[in-house]
Amino acid sequence: MDLNTITAVAHPQTRAQLPVWTPGDAWLAGGTWLFSEPQVHLTRLIDLTDLKWPALTMTENHLTIAATCTISQLDALACPADWLAAPLISQCCRAFLASFKIWKTATVGGNLCMSLPAGPMISLMSALDGVCTIWKASGGEQKISVVDFVTGNQRNRLMSGDLLRQIDIPVSALRRRSAFRQISLTPVGRSAALLIGSLDAAGAQTLTITASTVRPIQLSFPEPPDASALRAALSEQITDDLYHTDIHGKPLWRKHMTQRLAEEIRGELLGIVQP
Repeated sequence: MDLNTITAVAHPQTRAQLPVWTPGDAWLAGGTWLFSEPQVHLTRLIDLTDLKWPALTMTENHLTIAATCTISQLDALACPADWLAAPLISQCCRAFLASFKIWKTATVGGNLCMSLPAGPMISLMSALDGVCTIWKASGGEQKISVVDFVTGNQRNRLMSGDLLRQIDIPVSALRRRSAFRQISLTPVGRSAALLIGSLDAAGAQTLTITASTVRPIQLSFPEPPDASALRAALSEQITDDLYHTDIHGKPLWRKHMTQRLAEEIRGELLGIVQP
């Protein structure tokens, strides 16, 4: 869609060249949402393309994902053999249920900043203990976990003019065993519940709940819980007002599916044969 209120497009090549943020500005990365509907309040786009951030950087301790990394670039990452959680990358990329055109354009950072409950990059980055680096409009940087970055349906911690620079994932999280569950009302529908569980070498278990809730919820257990302890933790830490509601699923059904998928994940991680 043409944005016919835009009068200027800035092309900064360094952080120092980022223009002073003013009302009517918007960051442009992939633009798959930005150009999908009228944006009559916007007058200037700040194109991030010329900053040329490396899409993916692997070090001994972290995988760094630029906010401008596309879904197709992330999905194509060749992961080391000891990254047991690597299948989550492909599983979450495919939870987009989007065309190849969207995959080649939509960005990881854009999905986080949209902060929709069903954002699969939010699911992935939360489950892998991702940490956001935010370039503050006032200068300096802020680091915040992805779990805390998203605060509600289309709400997050970004202030006016702030820019998400990257997400860092610790390699230790990628070495955990993992289990993935996702459900939609229709075969190609938006995720109504997306849960990811992981188990580390010491036996600690983590469960990350997204899509069914308005923001990511993460439960941690020093050792794998039994079925009753898991259900109790879900009931205690996810109050009814946290379950999302829209045409893709009502809160009561999302709650039921969250409990069911959580138990399936617990069973898979423990090697329990499901009935």
